[in-house]
Amino acid sequence: MPRQARATARAAAFALGLDWNGLPEPVRRQARLALRDALGATIAGSRAPVARIAARAARDVWGGGAASILLSGVRTTAPGAAFANGCLANAFDIDDGYRPVKGHPGAAVIPAALAAAEVRGSSGSAFLAAAVAGYEVAMRAGPALHQAYGYYHGSGSWAALGAAAAAGKLLGLTEEQLTDAAGIAEYHGPLAPIMRCVEHPGMVKDGIGWGAAAGVSAAQLAACGFTGLPSVFDVHPEAADFGGGYKILELYFKPHACCRWAQPAVDAIGRIRERHPFDPGAVAGVRLATFEAATRLGPVLPATTEEAQYSLAWPIAAALVDGCVGPEQVSEARLGDPRIRDLAQRVDATVSPELERRFPAETLCAIEIQMQDGTVFRSGVCGARGDPADPLSPGELRDKFRRLAEPVIGAERTARVEAALETLESGSVEDLLAPLRTPEPARMEAGTAT
Repeated sequence: MPRQARATARAAAFALGLDWNGLPEPVRRQARLALRDALGATIAGSRAPVARIAARAARDVWGGGAASILLSGVRTTAPGAAFANGCLANAFDIDDGYRPVKGHPGAAVIPAALAAAEVRGSSGSAFLAAAVAGYEVAMRAGPALHQAYGYYHGSGSWAALGAAAAAGKLLGLTEEQLTDAAGIAEYHGPLAPIMRCVEHPGMVKDGIGWGAAAGVSAAQLAACGFTGLPSVFDVHPEAADFGGGYKILELYFKPHACCRWAQPAVDAIGRIRERHPFDPGAVAGVRLATFEAATRLGPVLPATTEEAQYSLAWPIAAALVDGCVGPEQVSEARLGDPRIRDLAQRVDATVSPELERRFPAETLCAIEIQMQDGTVFRSGVCGARGDPADPLSPGELRDKFRRLAEPVIGAERTARVEAALETLESGSVEDLLAPLRTPEPARMEAGTAT
């Protein structure tokens, strides 16, 4: 075991030395896209059941403060806001991801950076630089943690180190303090048994809220003199390859509101529908060949939005009926839809040895749709769109943001957020937060903001 935190100190030095204006333009462009994508997911997530619960819990546990829980009317401490906004960002499982760790960096890093930036009154460029630093630390810590612990655990564990890096940079920590903060964040972060949640879905999900809170808390503790220990970077120092390119460029962006493992099937159905328009009511059954982890996705007939997101059969059936899988299709109001329920029970999934061999580098499936008249439609092997090799276009990402935001805050406020994003580099975080603090009208009228 390491006795000195040399590799962790390299991570801290990298984070503190990162300057927004010194970043290559492709990295800055990707950071802008990632921020907009995370905000879209968060705005949509404010309508999920977990939003009200997380806001109330954050207020009760962390008390009042200067950091905003978006679209709730609640302000709390920076760790409390990071926790609640992390829950919102991952509420519909439509936030960004990183293939090698099968998880989500942005839903923890962005809320942590946002909370710290609001407390400090940071400039937009400082906030963006901190977010990039958080992504880079988190996306390197993830593979190292999986190697160190030997099992697949949720994003909040490794993302906590990225959250600490982002928050610590904004809070003005020294290199020594940020080195401590990384060790504190790992030690206090959630080693979430994610496959148990896949099979028994609950609001704990990927541990993202606690990872964001743990990272911000670690930065605050280190600033007060609380000491840490060598982080996982010193257990696997090869992971601290800062200077070997920017990991943020390897993000994927999700087009659908469900587990990434189910998204190849949704895209496969879309491919079939484009070639062969058919009546969903005439479908006799769906056969799916995919990798083993996808076949372990939870309930066929979900009772909660979390169960719907961690289902394989439900998104397939929803895509057959509606042609898309967004927040509406996995919201509890749709879970009684008899057409989707009927089709979900007609889905049969099996493990393909070839597609299992190619996972997790690739998430693939092949679908056959059997019609009642005996016709069979085949997708061929299909992956999930949004990976770097098959990216969503800038226009598709813009449209995704609007689809997520406008039903919640309306077109006018959505345009205000987009305008603030456009000028963020020369403005302040306050410009971005202003249109996102007030609860959306339906929740204010219902009295569910807190």
